[in-house]
Amino acid sequence: MVNAVTEIIEYAIPLVDDLLTELEKYLWFCSLDAVSGFWAIMMAMRARKISAFVCTLGHFEWLRMPFGLKNAPMIYQRMIDNALWGFVQPKAKHQRLLDDDSDFTLTTTRTKFEADRHATSELDPVLRMVNDPYADMFATNEPDESLLVPVFQRRSFVDDNCFGGTTFDDCLDTLDKLLARFEECRISVSFTKNIFSKVDFLSHEVSPERIPADPKKMTAFTKLPFPKSKKGMQQFLGSLNYYSRFIQDYTVYGAALYQLTEDDFSEGGDLAAVKESFTALQRKVAEAFILRHFDAKKEVHIMLYANKWALSATLMQLHDDKLHLVRFCGRVLKDAEMKITRQRRKS
Repeated sequence: MVNAVTEIIEYAIPLVDDLLTELEKYLWFCSLDAVSGFWAIMMAMRARKISAFVCTLGHFEWLRMPFGLKNAPMIYQRMIDNALWGFVQPKAKHQRLLDDDSDFTLTTTRTKFEADRHATSELDPVLRMVNDPYADMFATNEPDESLLVPVFQRRSFVDDNCFGGTTFDDCLDTLDKLLARFEECRISVSFTKNIFSKVDFLSHEVSPERIPADPKKMTAFTKLPFPKSKKGMQQFLGSLNYYSRFIQDYTVYGAALYQLTEDDFSEGGDLAAVKESFTALQRKVAEAFILRHFDAKKEVHIMLYANKWALSATLMQLHDDKLHLVRFCGRVLKDAEMKITRQRRKS
């Protein structure tokens, strides 16, 4: 009910492809996962009343932001961006709040439950600094000279933070700054889920030499049965599309699956040809390639393929005097485009 009447916050979540592309310059990697996720965000009094719920044990109100709220990912992303990416622009009054930490110390010395009950924007200088609209670059549209400098010049994806360095010392220096900023903003990290050198970032195993897809997830795709409904097929394609950059001719084999309707899954529907496409796509998933990092400074070599219903392209770059795959891409043709000759489609 709350989500149905909530107006969505227009705040951009970073694209996974952009985050992976920025990693090509690093030789050392580190991945930190924020613990408890959305629970790191304190709920305002008004938000507590709106998100309250009743169960057999009585009436309860969320003290911290729960999972499932429509705007929770955007709110958390904005908090992380403000804390780590340097969007917060503290003025003189905000710096005074940072220096005056008596209330902050009082709050953090209480038990966790008491701190959650009593911590408000008046007692928490960090929350006042982060939530003040005048301290946000998106409100002023102009970055201002800031005392809270960026920890690293890249964004994080919600609670997943991946960074690196050209040398081991550079990576450790960034790690020190990041942990200090986490402590300042009271964000905890789960060290049991953190990985160094070769990291698992957004279901991709990132290393200095390559980017393979998660082999466990790719194996799981090959074992899935043919969906029994249009919604089931959409869920399969939506999940698989996340890894389409690793799958050669993904749109060529997946085009027939995208065009399925609910009537096709009825008793009289003929799914023989579509099931062949589904099986062929699963074979392609099993053969998923290992990609190299895209280097914006290097020349890109493109190999094109076109048939009557789809376009497919292979992007390659020179690494160690050899052409290596950096990604696959493509799309299904529109009705008007299907009338164009193959040569014109490639051009």
